Amino acid sequence: MSPLNDFGRGQRMGVILAASHGPKAPAPPWQVHSTAMLIDAPYAALSPDRVLDALEAAGFRCDGRVLALNSYENRVYQIGIEDAAPVVAKFYRPGRWSDAAILEEHAYAAELAAQEIPVVAPLTHDGRTLHESHGYRFAVFPRRGGRWPELGTTEEREWVGRFLGRIHAVGRAGRFRERPRLDAEELGVRARDAVLDSGFMPPYLESKYEQVTEELLAAIEPAAQAWSGPGGLRILGDCHRGNILWTEQGPHFVDLDDCVTGPAVQDLWMLLAGGPEEMRRELTDLLAGYERFLPFDRREIAWIEPLRALRMIHYAAWLGRRWTDPAFPRAFPWFATPRYWEEHQRSLEEQLDAVQGPPLEL
Repeated sequence: MSPLNDFGRGQRMGVILAASHGPKAPAPPWQVHSTAMLIDAPYAALSPDRVLDALEAAGFRCDGRVLALNSYENRVYQIGIEDAAPVVAKFYRPGRWSDAAILEEHAYAAELAAQEIPVVAPLTHDGRTLHESHGYRFAVFPRRGGRWPELGTTEEREWVGRFLGRIHAVGRAGRFRERPRLDAEELGVRARDAVLDSGFMPPYLESKYEQVTEELLAAIEPAAQAWSGPGGLRILGDCHRGNILWTEQGPHFVDLDDCVTGPAVQDLWMLLAGGPEEMRRELTDLLAGYERFLPFDRREIAWIEPLRALRMIHYAAWLGRRWTDPAFPRAFPWFATPRYWEEHQRSLEEQLDAVQGPPLEL
């Protein structure tokens, strides 16, 4: 799960983020957090020297330059290399993925790159893409620059649609064996339970939160049953604008860390923004590019709001589960405030209306 909320429609998080300016408020008295929600800081021992040692051990001659890049779930660094272009090293969060699952991510990236699809695949050294040093597993990638896409024009949206259509055409040709399926039980039920058990939520909101999430999960269930069937394909899983970089040559995708088996629409809906008319126009443009390479089942459009609801529930649980990682309180101080939870509750109530309402029509 990305640090970007990418719920797609609203600007509500701007209000919450504004509350984070100024001194950090002390933790409320109810915040005695459950150990089930919290994980010890996993990167405490990953110093710059250890980063350089790891790269040197993997065969890269470093020149001493280390630049931390914007990442929360993993730790990502740009490393200077003697007499060569810098590389990017991704240190995987301990305990999240098995070696086999990471290697399947790498194999999928290599498969896409072999079809000349613009993704950033890991570099191979001595026949390996996954390395280990001081207890940390990592991969090394070529550095690719670019900017986040605005997707403000039909041309840009169709271009990204073509990009995703090509990715899904390859994704349909094989199957993941180690990567998970997009799972409403994990993203919804277990995430909701983790929030309720965490101690982060103010007590006066707990019963309302339990009620609205219970109704949401019940409303989502028919769609979740449909996308959890024998179909599905290998997808990126976390396809938002922050994971796409744009250059004069067009878009390229920079992170396959969340690739899963799931419905095609999961890689489309987070690229939509605004109200129904704007989303309709944007999705029409994306599909105009997408369907040059692969047909799209229009029935999946009805899954957009259920998928958005799952992401909203899971996002709050993800922040709580990562709270003992020092990067999280620094980046998301508003998470520990009543105002965030009040806004989250209102957002879920509005999302319930969206899930129960008519789906987007093209």
